[in-house]
Amino acid sequence: MDWGNHGGMRCSSDLRQRVVDCVRNGGRKAEAARRVTVGEASVSRWLKPGGVAYKRPGPRRSHKLDWAHVRHHVEAPPDRTQAERARHFQVSRHGIWYALQRLQGTRTKKDRGQRA
Repeated sequence: MDWGNHGGMRCSSDLRQRVVDCVRNGGRKAEAARRVTVGEASVSRWLKPGGVAYKRPGPRRSHKLDWAHVRHHVEAPPDRTQAERARHFQVSRHGIWYALQRLQGTRTKKDRGQRA
């Protein structure tokens, strides 16, 4: 059975199901993984209940920051860390880092300690 080379691309749920069926019918995980060029860990994950429909964890919705609110949040108590700000706005630390870069010149608690 030739399933083609997927070279790092995400496998469709149809292809995942064929891999699962092959392994459940006596095929080896290593052979199935090699045929679709994925790791054996992926094949093992697909074999678990709900594994064929598995999607990588990640952002569920986009967040649009209110820049005025971010600016106010930075100016009010300026001693908050990026992690604290990220939790407050429910965004990633990279998202807050990007927002602070856009606001220009905003420093974190760590930055202030190094300047003293």
